[in-house]
Amino acid sequence: MYYPYFRGKQFELLTIRDTAELMAEHNFVPIIEPVKESLGGLEKALKAVCDAKGQAIIIVNPYHGDHQENGTGISQLLQKGIFGGAISAGILLRGNIKLADAVEFHQAHLDHNPTFIHSGFTEQKGLAAYLDGTLPQTRHVFLEGHANTLYRKHFEGSTRILIRDGFKPRKNAEFAKIPVEEFSELHLTFQSDLGMNGFGDFLTVGDVYSEGGGPAYAVAIHLTFIDPDADEVMYIHHFVSITNDTPTDPAGKFAQALAKLITKLNSGTSHILGTEAIKEFRELHAKGHFPGLGSVKKLSMKHHIETLANYLG
Repeated sequence: MYYPYFRGKQFELLTIRDTAELMAEHNFVPIIEPVKESLGGLEKALKAVCDAKGQAIIIVNPYHGDHQENGTGISQLLQKGIFGGAISAGILLRGNIKLADAVEFHQAHLDHNPTFIHSGFTEQKGLAAYLDGTLPQTRHVFLEGHANTLYRKHFEGSTRILIRDGFKPRKNAEFAKIPVEEFSELHLTFQSDLGMNGFGDFLTVGDVYSEGGGPAYAVAIHLTFIDPDADEVMYIHHFVSITNDTPTDPAGKFAQALAKLITKLNSGTSHILGTEAIKEFRELHAKGHFPGLGSVKKLSMKHHIETLANYLG
């Protein structure tokens, strides 16, 4: 039902490991686009998914990161046969992919229950014709900005998932001007209004990819919540540090952002679910500990998954 889209950075892979049992319990299927040359962390994350009796989709031809020129290592990881049938080979269909390429990837990964991920592909009619009678057995993930209603119509009868990026990227300091904003209502409309079998997002990180962040002038904690007073639409809180004029003292800035979060939680007006991630934020506040910016993002993503699991469960 829910398909969170991860890029395979360390903190994202750790999020998958931390939430593997929860995602398996709720039939959530993470999509992973590996971006780091070393595949050790990816293998551990996939093993955690399998141990929890869950499923995942691993993109074998990434667009971003170290494997964009050659995804052979990812295919070889699948071909080890250590994951059983739990891991699907994801075929990323960008604008530079031709129909012949898509067919070649599909044929090469028939043993790994391939999933097509549509992101700018222009030969959808040809692909649907190629799949023909097998179309109902295939799964198609559409990135919303690259696959409109008419595009998706070619794949009616298959399992269809719509991914929408609810996170609006800004410099961290700018989030202070918009402390709360709408994230998505796709969890409410994907089936009844859009005819999809599932939905997804890029969690609280967004689709914009960068190899590494520069020094943090401001630290922001992003936390999603379902608002019962607004038709159960999902919104997102941005808790931003007060200090934002120098790239120094990330620990102090995290403490400022965390203090804002704790104050909001204690007010009883936040609608933020008391997840395991929130418990960890409270513990960090009590200890006065800064775990690093990657861990802050991990907790934010973990909270997002826990929130959707609670709502959909």
